Amino acid sequence: MTCAAETIRDLPLAHGSLDRAAHRRREPGLLDALLSDPATRVLELVGGTVEVVGTDGELSLHQRPPVPADRHRLAVFLGQDDGGPAHVAVVGDPVDEGDPRSWRGLRQVATVLDDREAGMLATALALTNWHAAHTHCPRCGHATTPEQAGWVRRCGHDGSEHYPRTDVAVIMSVTDADDRLLLARGAEWPEGRFSVLAGFLEPGESLEAAVAREVREEVGLEVGDVTFLGNQPWPFPTSLMVGFTARAVGSAIELDGDELAEAFWVTREGLAERIADGRVLVSSRMSISHRLMERWYGQRLPTTGEWRPARS
Repeated sequence: MTCAAETIRDLPLAHGSLDRAAHRRREPGLLDALLSDPATRVLELVGGTVEVVGTDGELSLHQRPPVPADRHRLAVFLGQDDGGPAHVAVVGDPVDEGDPRSWRGLRQVATVLDDREAGMLATALALTNWHAAHTHCPRCGHATTPEQAGWVRRCGHDGSEHYPRTDVAVIMSVTDADDRLLLARGAEWPEGRFSVLAGFLEPGESLEAAVAREVREEVGLEVGDVTFLGNQPWPFPTSLMVGFTARAVGSAIELDGDELAEAFWVTREGLAERIADGRVLVSSRMSISHRLMERWYGQRLPTTGEWRPARS
């Protein structure tokens, strides 16, 4: 594996600047103290969304003082800069359908928030997703409870500690000898939604080996010249996307018949045409998949062909 001379440096979610202040997590009663302090800034998540304020072009996270109900909710200490307030994320109750506040998902606001707030929201979402999926001990099956300000869960039966997990995935823009880009549609994706290939790292595997294996498994191609381009936290639910380019040896595609519904090679002109007429919908510019495609394309992709989920 090599590293590109010019990596992708402006990936959303990848430049959070809040000091996580990890040394404070073991302080006894930290969350109780912070949630009793009106100076604490609370980021409330409801169904994976957060309240935002401002106009669509200049949105920011709404962070409020603590309320009494927060002390009975799942809470996570996000961090604290020197001399600044502490930041805590809480999982709130469902809101009424007529709630006048503006609630948005991370995909909707990642490219509008500043780096600090986007990183804060990504951390909060990844941690709360992990808590929701790990309520019981994998060793004995008994219930676990949060500790260390939300950064650990402990089993009440065997005392074992469990830490937040991050699932590492590789994502790669694969090109052929004619510098065409390989695009694919997942078997469960809607018609027209396409992206570059991706897959999870397996135990005992290097990143470059995962790139080669995933391409081989999904489209039957061998690749070389695997080059690292950048990485991005991806809290859907708890992943880290590690981006690469790779050069295919040959161009004959053999679909795996399981994970992919279709795949094809495309030129730059062909991609522009397919986006313009709606045959190809790509992920939003917040994602590393979009940036990998954009790097190959040589300029910003047309935005008329972006696929966006409704809320998250």
